[in-house]
Amino acid sequence: MNQDQKQMEETEQEAAATPEAADGENAAAEDSRSREELLAEVDRLTQEVQDLQNRLLRTGADFDNFRKRARQEKEDLGKFGALRFVQEILPALDNFQLALAADTSDAESLKKGVEMVYRQLQSSLEKEGLKAIEAVGLPFDPNLHEAVMQVPSDEHASGTVVEELRKGYLMHERVIRPAMVKVAE
Repeated sequence: MNQDQKQMEETEQEAAATPEAADGENAAAEDSRSREELLAEVDRLTQEVQDLQNRLLRTGADFDNFRKRARQEKEDLGKFGALRFVQEILPALDNFQLALAADTSDAESLKKGVEMVYRQLQSSLEKEGLKAIEAVGLPFDPNLHEAVMQVPSDEHASGTVVEELRKGYLMHERVIRPAMVKVAE
């Protein structure tokens, strides 16, 4: 029986060794396949990193170009922002030159010429959003009026603007210059 037992033990050992050997071969095959897959994954990730780095560089360059373009546009706006307005008032300037060059001793025609130029200039300024502040007969408003004196008045209520000494102006609802006024006591 010893021999039978030895044979059984050998058979059991062979059977036990066979799965291990098979597992070892499978593991080696899996390792080689896994290694190939890992190398392929590393190559793919390396390529992806390079693509992202290139994209980052292009985006950075695009942003730098945008900043330069925006700075140039801002400079141009500063230089030429008033261009349209200047073109708008040039006819008034031309009319002033014509009035000064005219050989006239007639004060009335000179006054009419100056009034025409005034209206032309006023129209150009209104197109840009300039508006005169109403003052006389209205209650004093410190946001719109600058009171330089108070005067007694029988015909106006206290705190009412009785006279405008200098026009005030708004530009797009923002006070450019308050109206200089006299206010009733």
